[in-house]
Amino acid sequence: MTLDPLSDVRYEVEDGLCWVTIDRPQRLNSFTAHTVDELIACFKQAWADAQVGVVALTGAGEKAFCTGGDQKQRAQSGDYGPSRSGLFEIETLHRTIRDIPKPVIAAVNGLAIGGGHVLHVICDLSIAAEHARFGQAGPRVGSFDAGFGTGYLARVVGEKRAREIWFLCRQYDASEAERWGLVNRVVGAAELRAEVRRFADEILALSPTALRFLKQSFNQESEHLAGQAALAFSGLHEFAASEEAAEGLRAFEQKRAPDFARFRAHTSQPI
Repeated sequence: MTLDPLSDVRYEVEDGLCWVTIDRPQRLNSFTAHTVDELIACFKQAWADAQVGVVALTGAGEKAFCTGGDQKQRAQSGDYGPSRSGLFEIETLHRTIRDIPKPVIAAVNGLAIGGGHVLHVICDLSIAAEHARFGQAGPRVGSFDAGFGTGYLARVVGEKRAREIWFLCRQYDASEAERWGLVNRVVGAAELRAEVRRFADEILALSPTALRFLKQSFNQESEHLAGQAALAFSGLHEFAASEEAAEGLRAFEQKRAPDFARFRAHTSQPI
């Protein structure tokens, strides 16, 4: 299997460790539909490569790991741009990160916000630079991830903290993320790649078949969340066409606070 030329993502393999790097630092490593296509292709390449035993996902530069969907693209076109299939395949990316039978380490080199925060949570392990920051932003911009972004996050940090992350849309520093169990290790920015390498080398010394069964066993306990995610993204597709979602997007584009007060009457109606 050979990768097509990449524009938004870098793919490198060294001594059993594959680095998949979102390479859009000018947009804080946010993703378009095309970026997601390339990420899926890279993870599938790593899956098929017998020389790869561990995959590390990171972002280019020192400002951001990933800040989720590209809201400037969404404001321009109403979606996340063209893709190979005509679909925005973020669910497929989530599934691929979970299903690849090799441990995936998130190397969080800066902001992990919104859909980027979901990506690091889905990874098997997370190692963060000291300056990294974590949080959700969906309710601020007229969006949400009510699949793995909520259900699996609650398993990682607990219900109360997961609800705080989503209901307040605050940002949390790396030390607090480590206390909450949101990341496995925090290191200096200059040490991030070396620490990922150390983790990878310990993993690469282990039985790959045992690791495959272990990952599938861990996933099985939360596998029902895939169905929840499908339902959630169906709802998000419908919500994205609403005036409420449009207000969040306009506010982001205009760099102002959104005015969601007028929409409270709708959610106050009996179910």
